[in-house]
Amino acid sequence: MQRTWTPRVATALAVLAAAAFIYVTAEIMPVGALPAIARDLHVSEAVVGTLLASYALVAAVATMPLVRWTAAWPRRRTLLWTLACLSVSQLISALAPSFEVLAVGRVLCALTHGLMWSVIAPIGVRLVPPSHAGRATMAVYVGTGLALVVGSPLTAAMSELWGWRLAVGAITVASVVVLVAARFALPVMTMTDAVDGVRPRPIGHHRNRPLVVLSVLTLVGVTAHFISYTFIVVILRDVVGVHGAHLAWLLAAYGVAGLTGMAVLARPGDRRPKTAVLGCLAGSSLAFAVLATLGYLSWHTVAVAAVGAVAIVGWGATANAMPPMLQAAAMRHSPEDPDGASGLYVACFQVGIMAGSLTGGLLYQHAGVPAMLSASAGLMLAALACVMISRGLFAVRPATSEK
Repeated sequence: MQRTWTPRVATALAVLAAAAFIYVTAEIMPVGALPAIARDLHVSEAVVGTLLASYALVAAVATMPLVRWTAAWPRRRTLLWTLACLSVSQLISALAPSFEVLAVGRVLCALTHGLMWSVIAPIGVRLVPPSHAGRATMAVYVGTGLALVVGSPLTAAMSELWGWRLAVGAITVASVVVLVAARFALPVMTMTDAVDGVRPRPIGHHRNRPLVVLSVLTLVGVTAHFISYTFIVVILRDVVGVHGAHLAWLLAAYGVAGLTGMAVLARPGDRRPKTAVLGCLAGSSLAFAVLATLGYLSWHTVAVAAVGAVAIVGWGATANAMPPMLQAAAMRHSPEDPDGASGLYVACFQVGIMAGSLTGGLLYQHAGVPAMLSASAGLMLAALACVMISRGLFAVRPATSEK
């Protein structure tokens, strides 16, 4: 029976988007609260920046084993388990007396982060007809955009006004609310093989050449993005020249641009994904190049602030519209096991976050912000060139799903 966009499906997709929102808000919370955490725990800003790298490392290592271990679980149970881990981890982080305990709390969240992203998009795809797979994935990723529009600026503002612990406490409460909503709004989604009493046989995704190439290119692009994004507050302050409360507004504009980009590219992402991804890569490359130029010029004028703000918005629009299209493409390359394909994609995404945040930290400490932005521009251009000459990476084929 063909599934349609019923109110029940829309509600389920909204809950999935809420789960994405709360997970991404928790993941990137140190970006906006970086100065506040550094002051409170008496460590440097660069050390706080390693929270993203360590988080991504744990997520990258844990994703594929957990995807295989939970392969026979109903999809709802898997998602609820990840949300429960998120709630506990945020409680530990909010009460952390030291940087080390904070890092441990984030490890628990990171352990299930990749698993959550491995199942959340496939759950969304299974709720709709195959022809709407890209749009369902994009709907789930709206949560990511909202995390950038609302979550990150809000936690940054709360951290500055009332302390970062209150911000993490708010994330804890929100994650429990989403956990309860997911329990009642989502179908069980028992896996077909599990119903038949057969444990799903692992599929060799490492031998799926298009999927591997797509995942590696994702790694390169994500590395380029996070080299600079890890220190976006520093870029806004030192390059664009925005200070104080205006930082939160520009961070929100970055997120709004990301949401707008996802909405504009929802349909093209289903019909002409390669063209859409190429446009995003070109836009991000240009934004990084402009910001790097402003950084080297080191001019602090109203005109520079305006140009920098436009570049930040362009960066947000293009960088945040890409992940749903890339994950949808990954699942199309393995219609018989979209969760496993999604897991490989997510693992490479997390490696990119780790590599980007570590590289960004080293460049920030030893070469400066302009060099950091230049590295992002160079890597993004390399990804653009590879996608441009590729064949078959974004072929649109109908995807199947478990009922």
